[in-house]
Amino acid sequence: MSSFLHQRPIQNPFSNAYPVSPRSSSTSQRPISIFSPTGLIILLSLMVILGVFVPWSGMPVATFSNSKKTSSSLSKWRDYTLAEAASFVAKNGTLIICAVSQPYLPFLNNWLISITRQKHQEKVLVIAEDYATLYKVNEKWPGHAVLVPPAIDSQTAHKFGSQGFFNFTSRRPQHLLKILELGYNVMYNDVDMVWLRDPFPYLEGNHDVYFTDDMVAVKALNHSHDLPPPGKKGRTYICSCMIFLRPKDGAKLVMKKWIEELQAQPWSKAKKANDQPAFNWALNKTAGLVDLYLLPQAAFPTGGLYFKNQTWVQQTKGMHVIIHNNYITGFEKKIKRFQDYGLWLVDDHALDSPLGRL
Repeated sequence: MSSFLHQRPIQNPFSNAYPVSPRSSSTSQRPISIFSPTGLIILLSLMVILGVFVPWSGMPVATFSNSKKTSSSLSKWRDYTLAEAASFVAKNGTLIICAVSQPYLPFLNNWLISITRQKHQEKVLVIAEDYATLYKVNEKWPGHAVLVPPAIDSQTAHKFGSQGFFNFTSRRPQHLLKILELGYNVMYNDVDMVWLRDPFPYLEGNHDVYFTDDMVAVKALNHSHDLPPPGKKGRTYICSCMIFLRPKDGAKLVMKKWIEELQAQPWSKAKKANDQPAFNWALNKTAGLVDLYLLPQAAFPTGGLYFKNQTWVQQTKGMHVIIHNNYITGFEKKIKRFQDYGLWLVDDHALDSPLGRL
């Protein structure tokens, strides 16, 4: 073994032919310290490589992944049917619905806050009339919005008296009829309404159709619940913006007749129709065949009465249930009126809505 240790080392043919001093050999084999100038330069270089090139190399993958997830989510809601939505949202066989296009989202949120205060928000199904509304509501409140094709032009649907507004409102009886045929009780509200109290205790009996009068003339507190007599135009002036229907043949008959009347009275520049006259004709023409119920005026006043007759408001204080901000047109004017009466809740109470801040 000792002879083996004292043998002359075999020279590597690829090594330097010149002898290396022990000092030089020691220096070349010493590990590089991370705190040495060379180590710091190497560390800095690695940081630059990791910080600059790695994020860029990974970005397309992340972007594709997020894009794929978003596309899948949008497709899910695009294919979501009214039957699926109704089954998901309905509570005790009852739905509360509204029809909304994108410009009305602030009013939707205001309405929802007031419903949440009465603990009925989980029954709400939003009929989205455009894809922007469908995606926004379901992003914030999954499953509570559905679009029944075709989508409408949301930019023209909010102008009262326009063909877009007619197209928007004329779909209402179609939505309601489909829900009735699915077997649900359904309450319809316009979103320029605010709930002050729970309206369900006022739906007395087992009538087919419940509705409110849009006339400003003051009624007796114990007024009849029958359909009022026709006015000067040969028909009643019932509001089509607050309706409750039970899934009975009478309610379905009224919806079918409403659809027929709308088809018979299409929009034109000369006659800028909306859905309400057709609804009244449908009620008048089926009155003897359907069990109708007029809701109390003190609880469900028209805007032309509530906002313009303060004497009446004081006399009926504490009786109001749902306030309708009608008899006025224009978003800004409606918002201003709600603000003046302490009914614009979005600014201070948005977080009370299932949608939060929009």
